[in-house]
Amino acid sequence: VDVSRRTQQTELFGETWDAPFAIAPMGLCALTAYRGDLVLARAAQAANIPMILAGSSLIRMEDVAQAAPRSWFQAYVPGDVKRIDALIGRVANAGYRVLVVTVDLAVAGNRENNVRNGFSTPLRPSLRLAWDGLTRPRWLLGTFARTLLAHGIPHFENSFFERGAPIISPSVLRDFSARDHLNWTHLERIRAQWKGPLVVKGILDPDDARDAVKFGADGIVVSNHGGRQLDGAPSSIEALPAIAEAVGRDIEVWMDGGIRCGQDVLKARALGARGTMIGRAFLYGLGAMGEAGVTKALEILHRELDLTMAFCGHTTIDTVDARILVR
Repeated sequence: VDVSRRTQQTELFGETWDAPFAIAPMGLCALTAYRGDLVLARAAQAANIPMILAGSSLIRMEDVAQAAPRSWFQAYVPGDVKRIDALIGRVANAGYRVLVVTVDLAVAGNRENNVRNGFSTPLRPSLRLAWDGLTRPRWLLGTFARTLLAHGIPHFENSFFERGAPIISPSVLRDFSARDHLNWTHLERIRAQWKGPLVVKGILDPDDARDAVKFGADGIVVSNHGGRQLDGAPSSIEALPAIAEAVGRDIEVWMDGGIRCGQDVLKARALGARGTMIGRAFLYGLGAMGEAGVTKALEILHRELDLTMAFCGHTTIDTVDARILVR
C-alpha cells in the first residue's frame, strides 16, 4: 500500500481537527505549572486538537475560553436544579461550544494512593508537604510562589456558577459532596438548556450508553475515571467494543484511560472510538517543561500514531477498523 501521504485529520462534532485525540479534563493543573490550564489550552489550540477544561480547575473558565476559544468544558454537575441551570448558563455565556458532563463521581472513590502520598481535599499544609516543596525549588518559585504573589490562594473557580472555595478551605468537601442526587432527569434538563454538542463522560455499561442517547447526549466517553473510582471496574478499552456496538452510529463514542502512546490511540479507534482523551502524558509534559513540554508530548503522540498508521497500511484515520488487531 502506498502510505506516503498520511493524515490524522478527524471530524469531531462537526469540526475538523488534526488528530483523533484531545487533552482530557484534569483538575488542579495550575498546581503542576504556573497557570497550567491556560498553558494546556494554548498548546492544544496551536496543535488544532480539543482541550477540555475541568470543572475542578483553578483558572476561570472565561479566561481559558478567551485564550483558546475552541476549548471544551467538562462539568461536575450537582443534583440541584437551580445550581445546574446557573452553571450551564455560565458555560454558554463564556462561549464554550461542547459541554462534557461527568457522571461517575457521585461520590469520591477510596483513593488510598492519595492518602499514602499525603494529598487531600482540602489541601492540608504539613511538614511533608513543606519538605516536598523545599526540595523542588523550581516548582516552589516558578509555580507556587508566583501564583501566590500574582493571584493569591487558588480557588476552585468553575465548579458552580459562583466562585468556589479556596483549595485549603474545609468547605471544599461540602462543595464536592453534593453530586449523589444526579440522575437522568437532570441530563434531560441540561439537554433542553444546552444548544451545542452534549457529551456524557463516565460510561462503562451498554445500557447506560443507550440511556445517554435516549436522554439527548450527542457523545459519550467510555471511562473508568482513571481507574480511581471503583477497584475492580473494567478498563475502558475492555468496555469500549460492547458500548460502540450498542449505540452504533447514533452517537460519537470516545474513550479515555490508559492511553500512553500513538499505538493506543489507534487501538481505541479500531475498537469503535471516534476520539480519545489523554491526560497523564500531557500533564507530565506540563510539569517538566511547561508549554514546550505539552507541545513535545503532542509531537510524540502524533509521530507514534503516524508510524503505526503507516505500518498498518492506512493513510487516513477513518479507514481504521478492528481488522488491524490481533486478539
